[in-house]
Amino acid sequence: MNPEPLAIEPLTTAPDVTLRVPGSKSLTNRALLAAALARGTSELTGVLDADDTAAMLDVVRALGAGVEGDPAAGAVRVTGVAGALPASAVRLDARQSGTTGRFALGVTAAGRAPITVDGAVQLRSRPMTEGIRVLRSLGLDVREDGAAGHLPVTVTRGPAPGGALAVRADVSSQFLSGMLLVAPCLDAGLDLTIDGPVVSRPYLTLTVDVLEAFGASVAVRDDGFTVAPGGYTAAPYAVEGDASAASYFFAAAAVTGGRVRIEGLGTTSHQGDLAMVEVLAAMGADVTQGPDWTEVRGTGALRAVDVDLRDLSDTVPTLAVVAACAEGTTTLDGIGFIRAKESDRIGAVVAQLRACGVDATETPDGMRIVGGGRTPATIATHDDHRLAMAFSVLGLVSPGIVIDDPGCVAKSFPGFFALLDELR
Repeated sequence: MNPEPLAIEPLTTAPDVTLRVPGSKSLTNRALLAAALARGTSELTGVLDADDTAAMLDVVRALGAGVEGDPAAGAVRVTGVAGALPASAVRLDARQSGTTGRFALGVTAAGRAPITVDGAVQLRSRPMTEGIRVLRSLGLDVREDGAAGHLPVTVTRGPAPGGALAVRADVSSQFLSGMLLVAPCLDAGLDLTIDGPVVSRPYLTLTVDVLEAFGASVAVRDDGFTVAPGGYTAAPYAVEGDASAASYFFAAAAVTGGRVRIEGLGTTSHQGDLAMVEVLAAMGADVTQGPDWTEVRGTGALRAVDVDLRDLSDTVPTLAVVAACAEGTTTLDGIGFIRAKESDRIGAVVAQLRACGVDATETPDGMRIVGGGRTPATIATHDDHRLAMAFSVLGLVSPGIVIDDPGCVAKSFPGFFALLDELR
């Protein structure tokens, strides 16, 4: 990452801009994997070019898919393997990407030869217990090559036949998405039942959207999904803008009293993180939307809220920063599971707010933030892209905010700081 700290200069005037954000990381990685497993060649546009999507591109190539085009220009052509994974042993390197690693674990269920899934040190620290348990319940042989419940793991004795399966999604919904993505490639498909509560449920809707876009048949129930066998069929797929990336700019409008419109994200989007604008509205911002655009206007006054963020957890650092600029005490709840993200996001966010002079405390399932009291600080990002971007928003209204590792934003949004400058 970038070892040179970056000082965020406060804005001198409120922004009044219309922007587009890069393609959705979540949709890019789902579409790349479905296209790689499909019959035929798929044309993908709007693809995100970032470290996490580069990791997925490496994985689909290792699975035997052909990849052409220019990811930097958002255009990729993927020739799929028609569900036939390599006949010899292969290693899938997910780098630091949680979605890539957990989706790759799911794909091993269709393997014909040993598949090892591994990643960087940060990803090796993230829990994979549920994915390993699910694969074993399908009759696969799973060898844990490192610490128990973590990558690297090697999966053999595939492919699994499919059938009925219970999956937990109380720590991450990514394991369930991984099984949904591989299900069309299994001889019997999968009848997936959700075992217990679900976090980040809207991401499951995105997964179903992608399955259907590539020709898979999915029946959705309140307690699960039934995916028919038959594989995927190549299709053109346009990736919409990333709602998580947009959240920083919506927050910037709210805290500065400015106006930011994001084109390409509106009421037709199924991305859960777009609901953060509803929280901003509850805090006092003006929000308007059309089918393919969303606009936030700051009103100059923000008030505290109590809100459950279990379905839009990637916006927690951003909304915590907004809460620091609001009047009163905000409680962010339902997010205990984000302690297992790229960093312990509850502990890290609270610690950095305190470093900025904000009264913030951890709660059993979230955090409590009292607005005001902001002072200069160097933000320890813990190699977490979302902390770097969220606290950059704080720097737009609070002098003296320095991001210790701005390069970590390359994980999901390499052009973040360039687009942030468009607010000036």
